Amino acid sequence: MTVPPEKQLLDGVTGIYVSHRIDDTWSNPVRVLLQDVGKLALDGCTCVDQNILWFCSAREGYTGVQWFSARYIQGKWSNWQKIEFNPDYEVGELHVHGDELYFHSSRAGGKGHRDIWMSKKIAGEWQTPVNIEAINSADDEGYPYITLDGNELWFTRTYLGTPAVFRSKKVNGTWQSPELIISQFAGEPTLDPAGNVYFVHHFYKEGVMLEADIYIAYRI
Repeated sequence: MTVPPEKQLLDGVTGIYVSHRIDDTWSNPVRVLLQDVGKLALDGCTCVDQNILWFCSAREGYTGVQWFSARYIQGKWSNWQKIEFNPDYEVGELHVHGDELYFHSSRAGGKGHRDIWMSKKIAGEWQTPVNIEAINSADDEGYPYITLDGNELWFTRTYLGTPAVFRSKKVNGTWQSPELIISQFAGEPTLDPAGNVYFVHHFYKEGVMLEADIYIAYRI
């Protein structure tokens, strides 16, 4: 069952976890603590870019949900600090690929309720986001993921009333029309170096989401 956010903040369980793959076996997940001892935080929506962890958090001392980053130093994530995005960008779930920031947002100027946008980092500053028109539609698009080579953009789109996984390929620097990869009740895709797709499967009953589990689709 879905746990209300106010209870998640206090349950001591909800948060970011990590599991390591050892000899084709995943280890027991361990919670990644990204807050000072004794202070409240509800962390989520992660993106790892080399030794930097991007995450959103509702935490003590801040208003609403904010974006933070942490660095992997001597075997643990530490030195977390707030990311100062321009509030006009309305940055939602994101993925960072080098100097490019991909994120979903319902900011003005989109094609649907929620679109995927891209901002480039120039001279240390994130520039005005550009709508990726080739992949956006009148439906909802979100949860972008860019492959390591930068040539595939995976994302979630509302399809026949439920979330589904789509992919767009970049050809000669231009994103192509997206294709349906996994439907239905699937979303939030990521890929490993072998091209296997990890995604969240959402289980609904009478229009209410009861749970969401992680699945993998192997590339063969």
